Amino acid sequence: MKTSPRRVCLLLTAIAATVTSTAVLHAQSFDSLQTAGSPLVLKAQGSFYIGGERIEQTQVELGGMGADGHITIHQMYVRYMVPQRGEDNWPVVMIHGATLTGKTWETTPDGRMGWDEYFVRKGRAVYIPDQVGRGRSGFDQSVYNNVRGGSIPPAKQPVFLRFSDEAAWPNFRIGPKAGVAFEDSQSPVEAAPEFSKQAVPDISLGLPQPSPTIKALSDLSAKLNGAVLISHSQSGSFPLDAALLNPDVAKGLVLVEPGACPTRYTDDQIRTLARIPILILFGDHRDNATGLPMFPTWQGRFEVCQAFVARLKAAGGQPELLDPTTRGIRGNTHMMMQDKNSLQIADLILDWIDTRASKRSVRK
Repeated sequence: MKTSPRRVCLLLTAIAATVTSTAVLHAQSFDSLQTAGSPLVLKAQGSFYIGGERIEQTQVELGGMGADGHITIHQMYVRYMVPQRGEDNWPVVMIHGATLTGKTWETTPDGRMGWDEYFVRKGRAVYIPDQVGRGRSGFDQSVYNNVRGGSIPPAKQPVFLRFSDEAAWPNFRIGPKAGVAFEDSQSPVEAAPEFSKQAVPDISLGLPQPSPTIKALSDLSAKLNGAVLISHSQSGSFPLDAALLNPDVAKGLVLVEPGACPTRYTDDQIRTLARIPILILFGDHRDNATGLPMFPTWQGRFEVCQAFVARLKAAGGQPELLDPTTRGIRGNTHMMMQDKNSLQIADLILDWIDTRASKRSVRK
């Protein structure tokens, strides 16, 4: 049944007004999950950790749990699925953005298949990390317990970042303002409360710099004997930085709406990156004001990425900056891996990988 514009408007208004109510938060239930018509055939699935540092902490730093002792910090959790077939394809590593976890790439808020499963069904082994300090990768609690214990001042505590639902709406370009979607928006706005549940406290500002996630990604790619790294938003430059640590294992880099395309690289680093296939994607409505003073619009970031691509091309590279609107694909948001046409966008990436990231010899 076709939904009228008036009905859509009323629905969006209701979501915005009641996004924190218990009734709305339970609007999307287990019954909303959609099951594919064909089996998902795996050779293996599981999880593991990459990296980490074993350190000693005091009883105070540990929160009063037992005596002084050792713990591990800065480790990166990774979940994986390996298809029964597709050994000649490079595996794919998908890295989430700010205030989120690996859930970004999984089942969409309205219950559709996520990119993790879709890429596996297309013959790609998929590895999904939680960034260091996020989700199942955990974080170092000692700085907060030391403040509680009085050994350091409160001002030394790292900031935990979160986007409110209202702030996410214009920044992620679902619509011009909270509760008002663009007419052609691909966002599953009826499931906005489910997307809200995906957000987690982000302690990135309290991590060592560069982020330990970058080396973990490089190490993971090496253990996989090469991989295609796909990033999103805040993690946008992570594949580039990981590739500079070990260019030989970076078989392709895909930056989905990177928070920034770096301007800090030297000419030598640009020449190194120019040897690696690179794809950068941006969605629609980039001129929309984000509501964040430090980032007025996504169009500004798009233009910085245009300059980055020009540097790579001048160094002999063949990077691609893909704007789906030039192909008649409109309405994609910052969270295009969860948009209603997410699999159409995934196919663009898969086609690029098939074309630019050559196949490998099957490992015995």
